[in-house]
Order: sequence, then structure tokens, then C-alpha cells
Amino acid sequence: MAERILIVDDDVDTLRLVGLMLQRQGYQVIAASNGTQGLAKAFEERPDLILLDVMMPDMDGYEVTRRLRKNPLTASTPILMFTAKTQLDDKVSGFEVGADDYLTKPTHPNELQAHVKALLSRSTTKQTDEIKLDSQEGLGYVIGVISARGGLGVSTVALNIAAALYTREQSEVILAELTPGLGTVRADLGLKNEKKLAEILQGTVSEATREKIQSALESHNSGLKLLTASENPRDVNLTSQVENFSSLVARLATLGRFIILDLGAGLPTYTQRLLSLCNERVVVFEGLPNTIDHTKILIDEIASLNIDRNTIIALLNNRQRSEGQLSANKAQEKLGHPIAATITPAPELFLQATRVHSPAVISQPSNMTSQQFLKIADAIIKREKAR
Repeated sequence: MAERILIVDDDVDTLRLVGLMLQRQGYQVIAASNGTQGLAKAFEERPDLILLDVMMPDMDGYEVTRRLRKNPLTASTPILMFTAKTQLDDKVSGFEVGADDYLTKPTHPNELQAHVKALLSRSTTKQTDEIKLDSQEGLGYVIGVISARGGLGVSTVALNIAAALYTREQSEVILAELTPGLGTVRADLGLKNEKKLAEILQGTVSEATREKIQSALESHNSGLKLLTASENPRDVNLTSQVENFSSLVARLATLGRFIILDLGAGLPTYTQRLLSLCNERVVVFEGLPNTIDHTKILIDEIASLNIDRNTIIALLNNRQRSEGQLSANKAQEKLGHPIAATITPAPELFLQATRVHSPAVISQPSNMTSQQFLKIADAIIKREKAR
């Protein structure tokens, strides 16, 4: 696929001439006629390189560069300053705000081509490898929910944390069930059969625009926005689309205040990538000795991904009443990691919630277990506001 270059310049002749030069060299060109439009297209289109004019009326190139560098979607995108200014101080200013290279107008096509090639060759890793969502103003708070193995209630926990966050804040909350081929949320909430997640993962990264993802979100009467996984077992193969998953989560982070990711069980490659994009990670387990052992390994492996252990939240989810379950204190001692919250067994509550196609927190908000989810939401909100 041709590399994509965004040209931001208020001069129409420059846009046309430079665009033609680059197109003749085989690049795909995106144009913006001012700084504000350039920022919007940079965040939306995710170009491989940005060719940026300095002198523009609404927002100069220095300010555009500052904003590009502050946003995780474009923090590592190569920027080539393209301007009529020739003073050394002007070039220094460009480098100080984050520009990678500098060209003076007018430029010869061969000189432009050489600079463009050099910048693109230096950018050896995709932008999605370097997206960091932590502590970024204007982006949603991303929470990954995961377990060491299946059957521990990850989807139920993710759904009810999302519902509790919406109940508390009444702001945009997105639940994304990122387990293709293993979806359960759709049936639990009585939604129609859709394949929008599969379509996003099957396409190219550039096709998964912010608008496309926004239109794929379904509204539920609980107030949540949902992107759910299919139940078709063959869709499990889509877990190999690591870059698509990364791009999807980056765009979701621009669409809501809280984004809850149902990551299912285990640590496949795409899950490892997505965990690095989260602000915090909720690890769900139950108080059985073998499960605690598996969960301890999972937490250690997550931490080995250069993830701060303080952002790994252990949640003891006792789904059934059993004499074999350890107490919270003993479970925490065996786990070797603080347990942030404990969910008491309430199988009847969740069964009834499924029957009425609603999260338990919404269908029976006064229930003790629902109240526990609301307390979990309160703690998340506190951390989100403090970031």
C-alpha cells in the first residue's frame, strides 16, 4: 500500500504542486488548507508523514506541531516543516516543538523526494506500536478486563463496570467486546446479530476511520455504547489482526470518556498490545487455589510487558458459593498482589439480568452485588480524575 502523506498549507498553489510531485513519486496525498483542518485530518487519517507549512493564518505550524506531539495518535508521526522562512532561529523553533526535518520553499522535486524518503525510512515502526494512552488530555480512560482462563466472568464484570460508570457519571461509556468468535454480550443484552467488529478487523487499518467505528457502536437502553463480538467460531482467526485492534482502541479512546475492553482470557499477541494501551487493567479471578496460581502467573506476565503493577487491579469474582473458595485475605496472600474488590456470589441476580436483557447494575441497582460494582466504579472515577 502506498505511504500516505498529509500536506498542510494555506497556499492552494503549494498544495497542488507539492501534491502532484508526491503523487508522481507513488505516494498517496491528503490535503488540508489550514492548521485546524490539518490536525483533524492527522488524527483521523493517521498519515505516515506530515508536510507542514509554518505561516498559516488560523494556527501556525509550530502550534500544530505542539498539538500533534501531545496526542498519542500522532506523537511519533514524522513532521517535515515546509516554509518560506530561512532564518536559523525559525528552524531551531521548529525542531524545538518536535519537527523532524526542515525544507525551505521553493524546493526542487528531487530535494523533496530525498527528504521524504529519509524520514519515512527512519520511521521503522508503525505509529500504533507507540501509541500511549496514559495521562493524555482529551482522550478517554481505557480499562482492559481480562482473566487467566475462560469461565471466570470477564464479560459480566466488564458489562457491569461499564454500567456502573454510566450510572455514576451519565457520560459517554463504551463497552468493546474484543473477543471475535466468542461473543456473549450481544445475546445477554438481546441485541440483533451484527458483524461490525469482524468487518473492522477484516479491513485495512486506514479503512477503520473514526466515523466508521462511531457508526458501528450500538446504543443500548442502559445508556451504554456497545461494540460486540460475533459468535461465529471462525472469527477467532481475526485475533491475528494486531494492528487493526490497536487502531480500533486508539479511535475508541476519542469517542468516549470511559472505554471498557472485554479482552477475554489469556495473553495472545493482540491482547498484549491492547493492555499496553490501557490506563488500567482489571484481572478477574475466583478464590480457588488453582485459579489463583494461574492468575498470579498472568499478573507477572502483564507486568513483564513494562506495565506498572499499580495499574493492575485484581478483582475477586466469586460467582458461585463453594467451600473450596479461599477467603479474600487468604486469596490475596496466595496471589501476592492486592485485591481491590470482591464480588459476592449472586447467580440469581445475573440470571435475572440476562432474562431482562440488562446489566445487573441497571436492573437491580440496590442489590448488594450491584452496589459492589458501583463502588468499583467510584474508585475508577477517582483514578480517572487524578490522572
